[in-house]
Amino acid sequence: MLSNKEIVCPNNLLDQAHKKKGVKAAIVNAGLPLPMISVQDAVNENLITPIFIGDKDKIIKCAEDLKWDISSYEIIHEPSENNTAAIAAKLASEDKVKIIVKGHIHTDILMKEVLKREYNLLGKTRLSHIWHMTTTKEDRPLIITDGALNVLPNVKTKMHILKNVIDFSNRIGIDRPKVSILSATEEILDSVPSSLDADEVTKLAIKENLKADIFGPLAFDNSISKKSAAIKGVKNIVAGEADVLLVPSVETGNALVKMMIYFMGACAAGVVVGGKVPIVITSRSDEAKARLASIAAAVVALD
Repeated sequence: MLSNKEIVCPNNLLDQAHKKKGVKAAIVNAGLPLPMISVQDAVNENLITPIFIGDKDKIIKCAEDLKWDISSYEIIHEPSENNTAAIAAKLASEDKVKIIVKGHIHTDILMKEVLKREYNLLGKTRLSHIWHMTTTKEDRPLIITDGALNVLPNVKTKMHILKNVIDFSNRIGIDRPKVSILSATEEILDSVPSSLDADEVTKLAIKENLKADIFGPLAFDNSISKKSAAIKGVKNIVAGEADVLLVPSVETGNALVKMMIYFMGACAAGVVVGGKVPIVITSRSDEAKARLASIAAAVVALD
């Protein structure tokens, strides 16, 4: 059942990212092969100009092993993993880097540092995570949010997540995304709290006249399958045509993304948005092409 398909970085992300050349990027605790390979790929695509943060000897040794000359790039020597996040956050706060890329560091350590008020990196909306999912180079993306950062968001947080994902969708060329507010049912049931939230988010989105077609609650099948929606008699502007799935909890989003990766060979480009700098927080198990796609997504998310 597990897919052996090679993961490929989608052209739509790369094409959009190529419009912004050589973006300054802080690579947090660099110096291990997999994150270094993806950074090398991003440099070769002329997406970023890296500033490496970490143990200088390890970074240089890793680059040599990859036969990559990094002598023209800045290296900030910091041998302690837990201190590298503070350096990256400070660089971002001083506008010396435009994106932050997670290397070999725990996500919670990185995000805890970024969230500190002293760096002034928080924007008008709450931070949220976006997964841009594709299976081929030319695939139409399915966007899943939030499957990594906000664990059990309330309605207020879901509105922030919604506004962030609409903005990101616009940046990748989807002028008016169709957003499904996901639940386990199309009915509004007291016994299914996510359906109540979805109904409230839909009403608020309509009231605020957001630049998207939004409907919820919708179950997964009726969000993405016209056939399923037709059989069940589900008729609305989003049913069967969703560009975006706004999930009720981190478990839902995480499971959907991991199933697409492991069963379909999907490329999962993940980025944290809503702050003053996009943040790439890839998993330690992510392949290099998915990491490259995540960096491209961060470049696209830039103002």
